[in-house]
Amino acid sequence: MISSAPPYDYPPRLNAAVRLLDDAIAEGHGSRVALVTPGRDGAWDETTYAALAADVDALAHVLVQELGLVPGNRVLLRGFNGRWMTVAWLAVIKAGLVAVTTMPLLRAKELRVVIERAQCVAALCDQRIVGELEGAVGDPTPLRALRTWGSEGPDALEALMAAHRTPFAACATSSDDVCLIAFTSGSTGVPKGCMHFHRDVMAMCDGFSAQVLGLRADDRCIGTPPIAFTFGLGGLVCFPLRARACAVLVEKASPEQMLTHIAATRATVTFTAPTFYRMMALEIGKDRARFDVGSLRECVSAGEALPDATRTLWREATGVELLDGIGATELIHIFIAAAGADVRPGTIGRAVPGYEVAILDDGLKPVPAGTVGRLAVRGPTGCRYLADPRQRSYVQEGWNLTGDACSMDEDGYVSFKARTDDIILSAGYNIGAPEVESAVLEHEAVLECAVVGVPDPERGQAVQAFVVLRPGVAGDDALAKAIQDHVKSTIAPYKYPRRVVFVDALPKTDTGKLQRFRLKEGS
Repeated sequence: MISSAPPYDYPPRLNAAVRLLDDAIAEGHGSRVALVTPGRDGAWDETTYAALAADVDALAHVLVQELGLVPGNRVLLRGFNGRWMTVAWLAVIKAGLVAVTTMPLLRAKELRVVIERAQCVAALCDQRIVGELEGAVGDPTPLRALRTWGSEGPDALEALMAAHRTPFAACATSSDDVCLIAFTSGSTGVPKGCMHFHRDVMAMCDGFSAQVLGLRADDRCIGTPPIAFTFGLGGLVCFPLRARACAVLVEKASPEQMLTHIAATRATVTFTAPTFYRMMALEIGKDRARFDVGSLRECVSAGEALPDATRTLWREATGVELLDGIGATELIHIFIAAAGADVRPGTIGRAVPGYEVAILDDGLKPVPAGTVGRLAVRGPTGCRYLADPRQRSYVQEGWNLTGDACSMDEDGYVSFKARTDDIILSAGYNIGAPEVESAVLEHEAVLECAVVGVPDPERGQAVQAFVVLRPGVAGDDALAKAIQDHVKSTIAPYKYPRRVVFVDALPKTDTGKLQRFRLKEGS
């Protein structure tokens, strides 16, 4: 077991929005740029810390005085990454309410589940996507107030806020008060609501962001993960505000558009999933003179396993080493990572200072170094499911059992093998799907790949690869065999995919995480 313990000392009374925003202004950063967002005709709009705080205070007044909300009430937030979502999240937190942020792509049925499970009494939504939310409000419903931004009329948030342009006295919340309920992405099935305290929000900033990523006040953070998920909430809202830095927020972007945004805004830190880094690297490879990414200094990869082929491709395209991390909505953000000189090939990294990690067997006993077992974590944050019996299996004997199969060397470096439910048992061999995917991705014809185990009468399970080919490449039996032969020459031959299926696209969550369970269901 590896552990270190920096101070995560927070006072009994703590409001995360005050720490992130009000304290920045008190320190003299009011004129600094906090947010950069797309404007008209290709221009970029800048919002200072002072302007952001004024909007947050106005909306907090609306929540309390106009909507009659009281501390502890849950507020559903629905919108795209941008200034409004940031303002809404901070205002909810500052008013002592609980933010329940949702994806723009969720439909009425899914939103109804969130509203009922979290008992949301109010909702703030982008007018452009309010239809699904209105369809989710059935009878009976705990939701009693719905307001939108981007609209006109006396009930629009813009109009309501205009009457409250005065400072708002932050709610004197406890550091152990719940301030957000984050629902998991659903990559393994039914989403779970994860409750986090005000101090948890600060801990993810003072842990991974400060001590591994090393975010600075002159940084500009950009990325694809939605604010609705904690990867995006941390990287694109909380981390930059805590560092008195700047966030570049875009609603959505293709890999090509993201590269253009990086160049235009001189972004220095990116947050996205391995697949998106691979796509961006391939875009750069088409025309290296087209995209100027020289401003980048750190690139954070999380959300799914980082294949070595993708790490290499990105480094060759940009000169920047990817900072790989493993985290979980249950623990709010990344708890294992390595940056710069601490990067060790073939591993994710070591425990973020303050966390303790161990590799355990089924009896929750430590396994020898180098042995694959269950990843277990404990530290300043932890899992608190909202009214969900799965809490009993996730937290056992003080350990958060993440569902990852990993090994750890003598120096505390952790190597990811697979999700525990993605270990393929074939003819007596344990095969990790990500390892096979990484080997398949090294083939020049392959754009994306997902590997699952499928029933096989002789082997119990057979390794099956779903492959998306690069544009212009046709899939046939000859290419399938070439991919199989490539894998045999790259990793142990028994791990090669005995079945190769060419597909147009892979099923993913809105955050870009692969949904292997959907592939298994269709096999």
